[in-house]
Amino acid sequence: MMNQIKILLLLLVFTFPISAQQTINESIIHDGIQRNYIVYIPEIYDGSSAVPLVLNFHGYGSNATQQMFYGDFRDIADTEGFLLVHPEGTTFIGNQFWNVGFPGISSTIDDVGFTEALIDELANSYAIDLDRVYATGMSNGGFMSFLLACQLSEKIAAVASVTGSMTQDTFDDCNAQRPTPVLQIHGTEDDVVLYNGNTLSIPIADVISYWVDYNNCETTPTTTTLPDLDVSDGSTVEHSVYEDGDNGSTTEHMKVIGGGHTWPGSVINSPGTNQDIDASMEIWLFFSRFDINGPLSVNEFEKNQVTIYPNPTNSTINLSLSFSEEVNYELFSPLGQQLIIGTIKSSNQEIDVSNLPPNIYYLKLANQVFKILKTN
Repeated sequence: MMNQIKILLLLLVFTFPISAQQTINESIIHDGIQRNYIVYIPEIYDGSSAVPLVLNFHGYGSNATQQMFYGDFRDIADTEGFLLVHPEGTTFIGNQFWNVGFPGISSTIDDVGFTEALIDELANSYAIDLDRVYATGMSNGGFMSFLLACQLSEKIAAVASVTGSMTQDTFDDCNAQRPTPVLQIHGTEDDVVLYNGNTLSIPIADVISYWVDYNNCETTPTTTTLPDLDVSDGSTVEHSVYEDGDNGSTTEHMKVIGGGHTWPGSVINSPGTNQDIDASMEIWLFFSRFDINGPLSVNEFEKNQVTIYPNPTNSTINLSLSFSEEVNYELFSPLGQQLIIGTIKSSNQEIDVSNLPPNIYYLKLANQVFKILKTN
């Protein structure tokens, strides 16, 4: 997979030049070591108001540049206006990694301390909403996100892991100081970070159970089987949501049945990659519901107060609301591009999607997100 990423990077560099105003290579000194990171500044950022910060951690043996393309949030950042930062790990036996307590790796690198210093540095350089700092990552980067939820929860509003887990050390020593919304995306056929665990990591079911218990969520989830949009990818997605945790937190799991050690929806479509969802979009929609104090409070309502039909649809969707308050809505593509915006001003609203190609789309109504399946 790393070779595929390198080839794609060469193609992208020569085909799509990146503006220096948007992508900046930076570094800080932490514990006497130069630590590098890449900042992606969305086009709409002007520094006049504080914006959310998303930290996107790469996997073992990868790097910040590869993760920027592989687990790509840049189009979403351009639409939603958050600052996107790709930190880079240090080197262990020729591979860049995050020190999360893997068995057999003896390291004194303090990556939690580096992350805290990085957040402080970014806050000094950019207008950042420190109540809306989020951590996500691929594989080892997912492990790092969970480590931050355990050891830096006072600064991290929510975390999402793709093909990552928790090491036994992280699990045993977790010292979270507040309920933390968690999203875990993982393939059942992952042959690197095994779904059922091994000496490297605890089983994914135990990760979910830990955060359901810690966040004091309902123990019975609401589970939805998502549309199998690409039958050729050999996998399907089951989304389980454990709701009503303390401080409005949720614990969520997108179980990619048949999926491998990959980032769902990535343009680097290596074997085992699910294409029914876009992990980057799912993660941002999850993050966007929370800040450090709990759920964002703009026009909050419950999903059962909205009926959307028909879904799937080939032309229009109708929204029926059980309340009369005006609500803004946005329809996003799987890559996070804003396609339609508007305001629902009555209890019934029709949205025309007839000109959109068949795909899965995301309808955001205030604090809730609905998946819309467009057919021929």
